Amino acid sequence: MTAARRAARLLRWYPHSWRARYGEEFAELLISDIEERPRCAARTRDIVRGGLVAWLTAAGLAGYRASWSETGDAPITSPLLRHVTASLASLGCAAAIFLCTGAAMWSQLTIGWQWSSPVAGPMTRSAAAATVVTSAAMIAILVLAAAAALPVLAVLILRAARYRERRLLIPALVLVTAVTGLFLGGRHFGNGWPGTGGHHGLVPGGLAAFEWALSLSVSSYWAHPAALAAFPATELAWMAVSPAALAVAVASAAICVRRVALPPGILRFEARLAVAACAVMTVFLAGCCWWVATGGQRNLFHAGLIDVAGICVLALALLAARRAARQAVSGLRPARS
Repeated sequence: MTAARRAARLLRWYPHSWRARYGEEFAELLISDIEERPRCAARTRDIVRGGLVAWLTAAGLAGYRASWSETGDAPITSPLLRHVTASLASLGCAAAIFLCTGAAMWSQLTIGWQWSSPVAGPMTRSAAAATVVTSAAMIAILVLAAAAALPVLAVLILRAARYRERRLLIPALVLVTAVTGLFLGGRHFGNGWPGTGGHHGLVPGGLAAFEWALSLSVSSYWAHPAALAAFPATELAWMAVSPAALAVAVASAAICVRRVALPPGILRFEARLAVAACAVMTVFLAGCCWWVATGGQRNLFHAGLIDVAGICVLALALLAARRAARQAVSGLRPARS
């Protein structure tokens, strides 16, 4: 393999935006170094490490040093505010993963409360406390998500209607289609919610049934094909399609946020909501950890490996969200000073 081809392969560790700006010059340096040192493990390690840092920076999860020219009132197209926007988009993706996985665990607690609350059945105190904590945190997360989405949606509609930018219209159309499909599917399959027929629940039955239907794919039944085969074909199709639809919705929403060029005032508002969301997500994770650590509930749901895996996913998503929130807040300080 020639030095040029080896350099081109090493450059693939870096994101496209980085390669478009620095790739040509960096490739020349790499070719010269490869010709002088054909075999060098340290060079490969440095490139891999630098590429990962570049990917994290592009996603808004690594530091961005503002130059002296960006310490005033930065325009909405400045690299600094674009980095803040990327941080908020990454936080939204992490929050979506947290919300989907958390909804699957929360549904077990809400169904358990529906059929065996501390008053009507054998529900342990730990499960009851976890249900109350996670229910309050989940509702708070949903409220924060709605508050964060409304101003972004307003700017997106205004920009798309005024300028008719195709780079905004296409992801917006994909987002609307995916969200509509998720809403209709959640409403339809929510009619099969296992909590129907129980006593009065801690949260409204419609909300609990809807989130149960959306998180139906996060299930240990995937590890038991015999039991899974007893499910209706339409429900199996929904369990396979809903994660893909959710991923498309989250990805298109992140693309819209990164392309819409939000004003600094909205970015500051979103950053404040991001910090509050991380705090609420921490409370929700604590409630889930307490429930899993105490063994779940008697005679209904017992915490198993799927719940332990869910805790790990929640923890990783929370770490990414907190990192993105810190990046957004620190990035907005120079623009505000």
